[in-house]
Amino acid sequence: MSKITGTPDQGPLDSIEEWEDDLLIRYPDADSIAAGRDTEAYRNYETTTKDSVREFYRLQHINQTYDFVLQKKEQYLSFDKKEMSVWDAFDFLNQLVDDSDPDTDLDQLQHLLQTSEAIRADGRPDWMVLTGLFHDMGKVLCLFGEPQWAVVGDSYPVGCAFSDKIVFSEYFAENKDHHDPRYNTKYGVYEPNCGLENVHMTWGHDEYVYHMMKPYLPEEALYMLRYHSFYPQHRENAYSHLMTPHDHRLFKAVALFNPYDLYSKSPVPPDWNKLRPYYEDLVAKYLPATLKF
Repeated sequence: MSKITGTPDQGPLDSIEEWEDDLLIRYPDADSIAAGRDTEAYRNYETTTKDSVREFYRLQHINQTYDFVLQKKEQYLSFDKKEMSVWDAFDFLNQLVDDSDPDTDLDQLQHLLQTSEAIRADGRPDWMVLTGLFHDMGKVLCLFGEPQWAVVGDSYPVGCAFSDKIVFSEYFAENKDHHDPRYNTKYGVYEPNCGLENVHMTWGHDEYVYHMMKPYLPEEALYMLRYHSFYPQHRENAYSHLMTPHDHRLFKAVALFNPYDLYSKSPVPPDWNKLRPYYEDLVAKYLPATLKF
């Protein structure tokens, strides 16, 4: 199986995992899932200002506009690109094996299994285990030709003012929405406390897999999928003015999920032969025989 890594026309990162590695520096507290692990050993980058990361966010902040997000939703949320079984989908995703990640050389399925197995080991509900298995499935967007800044990166609302709590917020000066009075006020196109279900988030793997899983998983799982990259809110509390009390309650699920995603990496691959029967039963419990992408 061929390996695909970042190329100049996809974006500035060496791989799509480099953004996730940078998260371990910017948000180093590990919560309970990291107990007993040396979280500092996950990264050997010295700062969060690595040129490729900074350039990635420059491109993301320039190009993620309200119109761009609506266009991508129209393009992808019809789910008419491919139809695959879950296991064929993981084979497809495994083409994104990362050659440059210093933390792991595991393929995408093995990384997702590490996340889901950490969740299962803590006795969480089986739907949350499945959420761990699927949370990065949206990275298939790279295999459909999307640039990295339209697949990964911290997520945030579009259609209203960009918060200065967003990483590298200085680059929003080059975003056309920053200068558009329809979109550059506190609420923009939204109403106060309108609820996040009515807000358009940046386009990427979170938004894509959230819509894909909507018919199948409980609301807590959908919040985990859609908002696990929404660091400006769950770390900085920058968009509470758009949220309802219901949103705030369900963000507790996001806070529960994120440490498993950030701190479950290990160089030891999961034993797929032993795990497969469990995950085949789990997938069959919640999902149809094939998924549309």
